[in-house]
Amino acid sequence: MKVVLLQDVKAHGKKGELVNVTEGYARNFLLPRGLAKEANAQAMNELKNAEESKAYKIKMETEAAKAAAAKLEGKSVQMTAKAGQAGKLFGSVTPKEIAAAIKQQFGVSVDKRKIVLDVEIKAFGSYNCEVKLYNGISAKVTAVVTEA
Repeated sequence: MKVVLLQDVKAHGKKGELVNVTEGYARNFLLPRGLAKEANAQAMNELKNAEESKAYKIKMETEAAKAAAAKLEGKSVQMTAKAGQAGKLFGSVTPKEIAAAIKQQFGVSVDKRKIVLDVEIKAFGSYNCEVKLYNGISAKVTAVVTEA
């Protein structure tokens, strides 16, 4: 019997998959517990629509990430920080501060966890960092730290 899984079922498949199981297993276990529904025309149509929707969403997210990467690639992010006598910063410049500066200067919202720094920023100067926007899409930016 063919069923569409509504939740992950160990040893049979993941949510949204069409699987073939024995009729007894489906009628006595999967259907009463709400883990699956019978694969009729309506269920197949819903499954197809869900897959198309997911593919469209992924396509739109990749296009947005590519546009953001084109906007950021090779740019310099200007930042200021306070420092002590020897030019050493009080604390360090964090990815959170870099993300805020990117949003302010370029209008691109970036998650702080997606910014990869080559080294910790603890002094004035230019530092390379990579902004991972989507799976396989990233942009290289330069963080320029100057005195406040």
